[in-house]
Amino acid sequence: MATTAQWIEGARPRTLPNAIAPVLVGTGAAVSLDAGVWWKALLALIVSLALIVGVNFANDYSDGIRGTDDDRVGPLRLVGSKAASAGAVKRAAIGCFAVGAVAGLALAATSAWWLVIVGLVCIAGAWYYTGGSKPYGYSGFGEVAVFVFFGLVAVLGTQFVQAEQIDWAGVLAAVAVGSFSSAVLVANNLRDIPTDTESGKLTLAVRLGDTRTRYLHLVLLAVPFAMTVVLIARTPWALVGLLALPFAARANSPVRKGAHGFELIPALRDSGLAMLVWGASTGVALAFA
Repeated sequence: MATTAQWIEGARPRTLPNAIAPVLVGTGAAVSLDAGVWWKALLALIVSLALIVGVNFANDYSDGIRGTDDDRVGPLRLVGSKAASAGAVKRAAIGCFAVGAVAGLALAATSAWWLVIVGLVCIAGAWYYTGGSKPYGYSGFGEVAVFVFFGLVAVLGTQFVQAEQIDWAGVLAAVAVGSFSSAVLVANNLRDIPTDTESGKLTLAVRLGDTRTRYLHLVLLAVPFAMTVVLIARTPWALVGLLALPFAARANSPVRKGAHGFELIPALRDSGLAMLVWGASTGVALAFA
């Protein structure tokens, strides 16, 4: 039976910036329209956190029963390491999705009914990333899904449920956060190219190859700072987003220097940290626009 510490590690806390950053910047975008609602922001955060932890447990379950985690380089996987049963991890994933669904229903009831459909699509996207007979994460579409769900949907959804509208600043912020989120996954999949190739998991990194994947990571980390420059048109305080630049540079350093395996784990951590710093600083800047 897995210990509490193992369950926490299995939830992959390093990925939590992917859930927190979009809510921070989406709320800032809503406040910039004079429409911030604190309790809706809190519910949006619950939805986002529940989905990210749920997708992590779902991936652990699906990869574990397929055997793709048997030769794991990265952090602990509960099923692959046999620390927890596949059934227990599956139930944990479903429980997280249920929490997210309840919070999402509360937001839909006070905002727009069609958000229920968006929520169902998000949960389906989380499950079928590595689940089902033809998981799209095994076909190279993982980065696209992360960009859409934890970038566009998360940021613009947070802005919409509070302001009941979205604007160009919210869209730019969503593109930035989606790029950061994709960079985290690119770093993860770059690390796993050897084992994913062996197991037949055709991630985007496997398809692109080592060198082009490293270039992609750099491009994705550069996009948010281009968005920062454009956001100056909303408020000159958007420049505070450049505070994340040193973290982004540090995240790309091991990728740029040709690191492999465990040496790439700091790239995941620092890509997420750069996203969190950018989301928090830009969110505050937009709120004071």
